Amino acid sequence: MAKGKNKSLLGRFVGYYKPYKGAFAFDMFCALLMALCNLIYPYIAGDIIDIHAPAGDWRAVAFFGAIMLAIFLLKAFLNFSVSYWGHLVGMRMQGDMRAQLFSHLEKLPFSYYDETKVGSVMSRLVNDLFEVAELAHHGPENLFISLITIVGALIMILGINPWLSLMVLIFLPVMFAIVIGMRKKMLDVFSQSREKTSLINAGVESALSGIRVSKSYTAEKHEIEKFNQTNEEFKKARKNNYLVMSKFNTSMNLCTDMLYLITLVAGGIFFAIGKIGAGEMTAYILYISMLINPIRTFVTLFEQVEEGLSGFKRFQEIMEIEPEDFSEGKIKVDVLQGNIQFKGVSFAYDKSEDLDEKSPNKLIIDNMDLNIPKGHTVALVGPSGGGKTTLCNLIPRFYEIDSGNILIDGIDIKDMSLTDLRRNIGIVQQDVFLYGGTVKENIAYGNFDASDEDIIEAAKLANIHEYVMGLPNGYDTYVGERGVKLSGGQKQRVSIARAFLKNPPILILDEATSALDNATEMLIQESLEKLSEGRTTIVVAHRLSTIKNADEIIVITSEGVAERGTHTNLLAKGGIYSELYKYQFKSLAE
Repeated sequence: MAKGKNKSLLGRFVGYYKPYKGAFAFDMFCALLMALCNLIYPYIAGDIIDIHAPAGDWRAVAFFGAIMLAIFLLKAFLNFSVSYWGHLVGMRMQGDMRAQLFSHLEKLPFSYYDETKVGSVMSRLVNDLFEVAELAHHGPENLFISLITIVGALIMILGINPWLSLMVLIFLPVMFAIVIGMRKKMLDVFSQSREKTSLINAGVESALSGIRVSKSYTAEKHEIEKFNQTNEEFKKARKNNYLVMSKFNTSMNLCTDMLYLITLVAGGIFFAIGKIGAGEMTAYILYISMLINPIRTFVTLFEQVEEGLSGFKRFQEIMEIEPEDFSEGKIKVDVLQGNIQFKGVSFAYDKSEDLDEKSPNKLIIDNMDLNIPKGHTVALVGPSGGGKTTLCNLIPRFYEIDSGNILIDGIDIKDMSLTDLRRNIGIVQQDVFLYGGTVKENIAYGNFDASDEDIIEAAKLANIHEYVMGLPNGYDTYVGERGVKLSGGQKQRVSIARAFLKNPPILILDEATSALDNATEMLIQESLEKLSEGRTTIVVAHRLSTIKNADEIIVITSEGVAERGTHTNLLAKGGIYSELYKYQFKSLAE
């Protein structure tokens, strides 16, 4: 269970104030002084009108006018402090949450990303946390100032005339009843609106990432229609949002307008019959205005609270997902030798079904036994869906097996830390991902502590050094987002250079050349063979011509290991491998 999962939502939110309690306390102190300033000047204004001005005491009028000026200047300073320090606290809390969320996202297992759209995560990382920061800043200070102002204004009105204050008090329960009555509905529509925002972000991210595909298939119209459909759903959600907020705001505004009306009528009557003086009437109206402003602030604050808490709730939904366990393993390992052994391993992606039921769509790997000696190159072949790539993903624990054991050098991989395990494994995949940086930065992913000389040596081993040196800025050339400025073969060489730089004892080549043309594949194959020397290498291959020299070839089907042996032995056996090889050879011949 994730840390803090049992705490209330509000409790977890308040916990983020702790590192900034000093700045937050100063912000609240300034807010308190600002509220007190608001309560003082109507009282002074009433005295000027009722006492000093009628008495012709211009010195007293000037003196109290100077005091009011000082109060207004102090308010200006306090308002600046509240605005600056409040935003600073909110920004820092937002930064902490964003850093915590990103760190958590980096530690979530592959299974989370199998089911989650990147755009949806981006929405929570950026949009939701912005609303949370706004709540963190404005929420406490607005609530604090409003409560002090309302209580203080009621006390001051009570001092002017108890009956007038009673009329005001009648309306406050009505307003609070409206707030409480509409809270759940507002929270629901805000959550729906955020979900639709996530869908739009996910759709945009997917469409722009695949812009080359949509253009090559002239599918722009299709993508626009998909976006428009999501956009319409978003508009509908926002419409419901605005409908509920409009009802809420209209109700609250009607109440404040009625309060104004009662103020003028009741105050006017009391003044006409001599129950209050002109100065008291002025102070009364000022205090009512002062009372109405925080009530209006409550309306805005309520919307902000619902927006912020719904965003924080979505943030917590991700934070409560169990991350991968990167804690220290039971057994500390340094450099592994590379003896890999599968013992009765079973695995299914869908954990909701009973693993004992034999279903072709269920168990991807069923009670598999497999032994790969250190330094050997083993090729996995067979029809799609047989579990070849899944098997490779289980070795670095990208997914956890359901039963059985996977051992490396006789040590169960669950007894190693993920860091120790994955540090010993290099992976070169078919779909190479390059980050939007330079050639050097992308190669350095193999070892961030490597020197420039080490990076260059790795590039030479991957046969890409000469090409890089021909680029405008050499190793400092920007490769574009996802490496779009490089060809498929060049990107593959960069990934091979990464693996050379990492220098792992175990290497996994997952259809590393299947997306390349024959000529490029032959060149890349040379680099891969060089990379495989002296390492335990597992090759997932589609083109069988590339694995003829493997120490062992294992044919995997949905039933498990169907055949194993050398290329020559399997051809002589005349089984599945032989049929696959003859079919590919025939296709090439034609």
